[in-house]
Amino acid sequence: MELISQVLAPTSQGLGKEPIVPFAILLLVILVVPIIFERLRLPGVVGLLLAGMVLGPHGWNFLQDKSQTMNLLSDIGLVYLMFVAGLEIEIDQFRHTANRSLGFGSFTFGVPMIVGTAVGRSFGFDWNAAILIGSLFASHTLLAYPIINRLGVANNEAVTVTMGATVFTDISALLLLAVCIAVHTSQLNVFSLITLIGWLTIYATVVLVGFDWAGKEFFRRSREDEGHQFLFVLLVVFLASVGAQLIGIEKIVGAFLAGLAVNEALADGPVKEKVVFVGSVLFIPIFFVDLGLLVDLTSLTRNITTLQLPAFIIAGLILSKFVAAILAKYLYQYNWREAITMWSLSLPQVGATVAATLVGYRAGLLPESIFNSIILLMLVTSTIGPLITSRAAVGLNTSVAKKHLAAPVYPSVNQNNNPFTIVVPVYNPHTQQHLIEMAALLAQQANGKIIPLAIATAAAQMDAPRLEASLQRSERLLAKSCAVSKALNVESEPLLRIDDAFAQGISRAAREQTASLIVMGWGKRTGIRAKLFGNVIDNVLWASHCPVAVTRLVESPRKIQRILVPIENLMAPVLQPVHFAHILAEGLQAQVTVLNVCERRTSSSKIASLRVQLGLIVSKLSLSNPPEVQIIAHENVAQAILQAARLYDLVVLPFIRNHTIPGGLGISDVTTQLARQLTCSIVMLGEPQRGIEATATAGVASKTAVV
Repeated sequence: MELISQVLAPTSQGLGKEPIVPFAILLLVILVVPIIFERLRLPGVVGLLLAGMVLGPHGWNFLQDKSQTMNLLSDIGLVYLMFVAGLEIEIDQFRHTANRSLGFGSFTFGVPMIVGTAVGRSFGFDWNAAILIGSLFASHTLLAYPIINRLGVANNEAVTVTMGATVFTDISALLLLAVCIAVHTSQLNVFSLITLIGWLTIYATVVLVGFDWAGKEFFRRSREDEGHQFLFVLLVVFLASVGAQLIGIEKIVGAFLAGLAVNEALADGPVKEKVVFVGSVLFIPIFFVDLGLLVDLTSLTRNITTLQLPAFIIAGLILSKFVAAILAKYLYQYNWREAITMWSLSLPQVGATVAATLVGYRAGLLPESIFNSIILLMLVTSTIGPLITSRAAVGLNTSVAKKHLAAPVYPSVNQNNNPFTIVVPVYNPHTQQHLIEMAALLAQQANGKIIPLAIATAAAQMDAPRLEASLQRSERLLAKSCAVSKALNVESEPLLRIDDAFAQGISRAAREQTASLIVMGWGKRTGIRAKLFGNVIDNVLWASHCPVAVTRLVESPRKIQRILVPIENLMAPVLQPVHFAHILAEGLQAQVTVLNVCERRTSSSKIASLRVQLGLIVSKLSLSNPPEVQIIAHENVAQAILQAARLYDLVVLPFIRNHTIPGGLGISDVTTQLARQLTCSIVMLGEPQRGIEATATAGVASKTAVV
């Protein structure tokens, strides 16, 4: 044993000095801890902070806050956090609700600002530090947005106004931070302060206008080269951060402005999702772990006096945000449920607040007591905010949802009087027969036609023999598709297209053919999370103008007899998947069941009411053979659906994209869990991306799969 110890001792000492060791620990933490906290129905960011406290110098001392590795990764995470915060701001949303968003933004910024400044002055801080403390109260993070989207109430005006107010609060808070830090570090006089504000104005104009133009021009020229586009975005954010430091302001201000600048250029495309994904899974979580390393909450509990400051900060923030929501309620005639939702959405202090606190602490403007208090504030508000939202937002009225419910989903004839057209991309000869059969069943019931589509990819430097081989393969696939269509007695118009990419070729062909629906295959080897890395299906979902049915068929669709349509909440647009299932069932003489899962504690009278409500929603379709309606009380939505699905041949899931919050620390995706564990055939029905005008009225109802 001594010999082994002698041999291993130098090795362990050497490993302890290696930067890869803390990096490996960080990867383990950011992989495991958020999963545990999500299962506890707590924000993952809370777990990351607590992990940092436990593993840091004030805990087990496994990680050091002063190591070069941690400093580098944490700085990148800090910059990334503020960049994503700017990137995720819905500019179009703000434009269409500008007046009310500015109104509520002024309330939820001004009232907490006054209260926070008063708290700072009452504890003996100078005016500069007190104003900075007030600005920490003023911003907010939409941590509970995934809950809002899951409940189907993202289109409620009070919600969209709160989202729009984020633009005003975040920008104002960061500008105040820049001025306060500059005053503290440089001891500016009035003339120097005016000069700084002038340089800040010029810098902000250059970034917002110049990078916006450069981004749109680069994306136009680079076309589909997502790798170069991704690198361009990273270059923009760090150039803006360096530029901010050159004029004497904090780099996080530059990162936030860079996010605003490239917002429109990125839009809601796959490159934006990749950018957010990289930060969400790596750099931003590392930043929060590193932040936890700096926290010493034990210093707050040494005596009763030290608890006064965090108590006043937490109480002041919660009360001031509530007052701001009440002012908006009476000014804009919102009901109490809407006011409470606005209050709960504006409570969490994560993104701009945490970043500004760290900057102020490092600059020596904010003492450790304030830093620890703000971290405690973040832990409290990021926990109670989503909890309140999950209860207050249930049942919010949304006119847009009613429009969705009333509108026909898949008419036999579209607005241009074109026949119902289904485009079926064919690539895999082993699965194309099932796809064609599925499309044929739908087309028969809608009196439409199918267009088997084969894409022959032609790279820029592809020679003639390789192109010819690709064309021949595509022709064989189309010939087989036509044979299947003919056997099923369905009109078929095969289409061979030469394109430089599968996804773009599918989207372009579907638009050219004025397609009503795209039916695509989804293999078992392609996990649903593969969309994050730009697979063909994801790119088609991003670019398609019409609904996309992503299918995984374990057997011929002609054998389907029982179809299940799970509906998580009754406020979301639910008719699309129900109508789809009905059209399919009509051709198969199959039975459709619409399933809603409610909380286990739901009373029998409430369950009966939900059943009636769901029945009324489905009745709007005026179906000849109405589906069966079931309500199940269960503590876990996904598990309830999985248990029920054992009796069915096909499950139809709506595919809706959620708003991705900075840090990606939202709730888990039910659809992802179902797609991984369901053993029967699956259809995931994705709706097309809305345009600017539609987005203004429909809110931000796009972005990540959720039932």
